[in-house]
Amino acid sequence: MIEKMSFVTLAGPKTEIDYLVSHYLNKHDIHLENALTEFDSSEQLTTFSEENPFKAIFNKSHELMSLVKNPETVHTEKISVHKAEKFIEKIDDKLSDVREQISGIEKKKQALDEDYNILAPFKTLNYTLKDIRNMEFFKYQFGRIPKSEFDKFESYLDPDLNAIFITCLVDVEYVYGVFFAPIEFFEEVERDFHNIRFDSIEIPLKYKGFPNEECLEIARKKTELDEDIQKLQRQIDEIINQDKEKLVSAIRRIEMAYANFDVRKYAAVTRDSGITFQVLCGWMTKKEAAKLKKETDDDVDVVCIVNDDVEGHKTKPPTKLKNFKLIKPFEMFVRMYGLPSYNELDPTLFLTITYAFIFGIMFGDIGQGLCLFIGGLLLYKIKKMDLAGIVCAAGFCSCIFGALFGSFFGFEFESLISPLNSKIVLPFLGEINIVLVAAFLFGSFIIISTMILNIINAIKQKNLGKALFGPNAITGLIFYGSIITVVLLYMTGHSLPGTIVMIIMFVVPLILIFLEVPLKNLLNKKKPLIDESPGIFGATAFFELFDYLLTYLSNALSFLRIGVFAISHAAMMQVVMTLAGAENGGTPNILVVIIGNIIVLAMEGLVVGIQVLRLEYYEIFGRFYDGSGREFVPYRKKYKK
Repeated sequence: MIEKMSFVTLAGPKTEIDYLVSHYLNKHDIHLENALTEFDSSEQLTTFSEENPFKAIFNKSHELMSLVKNPETVHTEKISVHKAEKFIEKIDDKLSDVREQISGIEKKKQALDEDYNILAPFKTLNYTLKDIRNMEFFKYQFGRIPKSEFDKFESYLDPDLNAIFITCLVDVEYVYGVFFAPIEFFEEVERDFHNIRFDSIEIPLKYKGFPNEECLEIARKKTELDEDIQKLQRQIDEIINQDKEKLVSAIRRIEMAYANFDVRKYAAVTRDSGITFQVLCGWMTKKEAAKLKKETDDDVDVVCIVNDDVEGHKTKPPTKLKNFKLIKPFEMFVRMYGLPSYNELDPTLFLTITYAFIFGIMFGDIGQGLCLFIGGLLLYKIKKMDLAGIVCAAGFCSCIFGALFGSFFGFEFESLISPLNSKIVLPFLGEINIVLVAAFLFGSFIIISTMILNIINAIKQKNLGKALFGPNAITGLIFYGSIITVVLLYMTGHSLPGTIVMIIMFVVPLILIFLEVPLKNLLNKKKPLIDESPGIFGATAFFELFDYLLTYLSNALSFLRIGVFAISHAAMMQVVMTLAGAENGGTPNILVVIIGNIIVLAMEGLVVGIQVLRLEYYEIFGRFYDGSGREFVPYRKKYKK
């Protein structure tokens, strides 16, 4: 159900906007709209131009809040904005010195990381860096060669070239190492290495030992720095926890002050007799609007105007759903598709009934249904998960149809219908599974129901053309209803009245559906009746009509999957019982039965849940539901969150 809305306008002195926000907007649910968008703009109506003075302190408070552990459990107290600002500044100053120390240590760690990345590829080198640098007759160069070039290394260099290359590391892209050459030949050797794309790497002079030992020393220094950071972090925690309640209270107060000032972007400012007024407007439920009006009647500084006419405004009313507790979890699926617009039917109840009912048919088993019901109920009670509530309802219906089908964890007993064995003989079709017939009839009933809901929606939206003409309008309802009537008459042996109904009731609705566009334009007094030439219109309308006819057929056949899944579920459980050795009255292996039920429950339960949701969205919602509404978001929930 969609709650009825009223449009509320609040006006008062500009200097009192904070008073208005704290005394009224923070106590009542109101979905704010931009006042300038709602009212005609003029020289007497402008916006607030001030910048939010709490922006800087708000950013600081946001940083401090990230340091508080479990702030939602902290008891808060009332505090003035001025005291809140001073306290946050005080805490921030205490933390600034510690933060600077941490920043300095982080820079040292970064420098060590850079040095480690330079030294690490040469850890296997069995010479100290000091000895390499102190060579009298040789020069050296650390670096890397692309692996693709390294394969050509030996064949490329002159065998008589005075150079030695020591490989230290080979990774996916590069070969790391160091080459040595006599001083008099170094420049020539360096050119040769440059030709094979040798990239030199400079080793910092402060490192003099074996590269591996230097890397270990770097790791030790980093560990010491991490310990220093942890000590400083503990200091920060001590500062935060010293006055945790007061800090959280101050942060909450600043957040409220920031949000209260930020509400000005929704307000309009007007002048009258030299006094500056501010105007706020938005949507409220009728019940809440009446409470607000009653409270403001005694306030001489505030004017409250409540308008119950939702049509005369530039903004459309937002949608606030209000459903019974039993069906409220299914609002999750409605929101996933899209909220209903204000003048549209809320499909939650219809979705609840059809989803649970269809799931029960497709997954009919008392035992497995009880597992879903109990598991979903416990999760819903403990975790308040909407999906758990949906599973609970689906499990309940599974129990009902499990009793109808005679199945308890795959063990069969006497029942009204057997998904695998119950047959019916129909004219033209012969013997057919009764579950498939029931699924087709159920699908036809759902399609007719959605057409009726579409007509109701059109009437609510005062769209006569949508109600009368179209595949889901009255014309479509007559046409589809006639098809079902003819099928039933022929199947029951009444071919003569079936032929009469077919001749009379098929032709007229099809003609009206064919002429849907010009008939709607005629009702809306729109000219021309068709935008294209008659030939183009006729061809387009013909193919659209043909598409509608195919859609009718495909939609009806799509519901056959309900029966197919019911049969496949029974067949899968029969396989489980066969594997457990229960055929021909044998004693079943309980372990196999348990494992088989778990697999079927997990795998097929998920598949059935998705398939039912697909039927809801594509075959049901697509016929009557737009889902183009916008959610009702109260100011106090949006800004005080």
